[in-house]
Amino acid sequence: MTQHDDLLARFRAGQRAALARVISIVENQREGFQELLHELHGGGRNARRIGITGPPGAGKSTITSNLIRLLRERGQTVGVVAVDPTSPYTGGALLGDRIRMNDVASDEGVFIRSMATRGALGGLAAATREVIDVIAAYGFEVILVETVGVGQSELDIAAASDTTVVVLVPESGDSIQTMKAGLMEAADLFVINKADRPGAPRLAREVEMMLHLRMGQAMRNIPAHHGVDLRRAGKKTTSSSTSSSTSTEHRAWEIPVLLTQAEGGEGLPELLAALDAHTAWLEETGELVRRRRARLEERVRDAVHQSLLLRVWQDGEGGAILEKSLEALDAGEVTPYEVAARIVRAAAG
Repeated sequence: MTQHDDLLARFRAGQRAALARVISIVENQREGFQELLHELHGGGRNARRIGITGPPGAGKSTITSNLIRLLRERGQTVGVVAVDPTSPYTGGALLGDRIRMNDVASDEGVFIRSMATRGALGGLAAATREVIDVIAAYGFEVILVETVGVGQSELDIAAASDTTVVVLVPESGDSIQTMKAGLMEAADLFVINKADRPGAPRLAREVEMMLHLRMGQAMRNIPAHHGVDLRRAGKKTTSSSTSSSTSTEHRAWEIPVLLTQAEGGEGLPELLAALDAHTAWLEETGELVRRRRARLEERVRDAVHQSLLLRVWQDGEGGAILEKSLEALDAGEVTPYEVAARIVRAAAG
């Protein structure tokens, strides 16, 4: 018996209040949160995880709302994690995304949870991955993760999702040339929203050109981290001169650049089709398994890192050793590396 047995029973019975309670415990790392995650681990393994990121004002919430409607029309249940900026007054989420998606929030097949970044870098709240796991374990088939628009540091979303969508607007054109390579590599699909505005086709061409330059013709037979040309999705190479190294399982995903006008729903069916094509590519090539295993590996590393930090600074002698060494450090008698080595030896026992 654990302290959360009753909560878990209600969670497994499909009670929304229990889902919300579990998320709160996990998000705030309250007592027993690790036991809850242990009990729920492995649930919802087949849930699709789609990250949606991009600058403020790009229309991410409108795109998310339209995707929810299209997915619900197909009978799929949808969980949404909307990561909002932290309020400087309360420390909580501003809930802007949830308000903008209010028209779909009342659907019984939809669950929306807003989270505060609380100063976390990368556009994701610290516990976002665990919350995604909880929503997946509850049984939602598709999970959409919309991140706060903080610019080019939003790379963590790729590590938390199976598919990453980067949303831009024509106004992004002036800054596209300075976009970090990491964000270009993290994207599985690019969406140019508000495509009725001047400059949208030009921005689409710029993104396509940057993608072409990054991939290069010399890379055409090397497995890429992402996507496939939708026109070629699902087609196998049949040329007798092609070696086995360019078989379907090594086919690169050529990142599509799509134009949408989310307010009117234009281009959203095509976006959903592209998402479906990417999911099919992930499954066909084995990339889905690789990404999910990489995600689990990173989670273990993060957990070890956090445990070691607690062991050194909270439960161990790290603070005392550092304090005693400050005078020698200031005098140049020892280096920071020597002091760090002492702290590590003390922590190792």
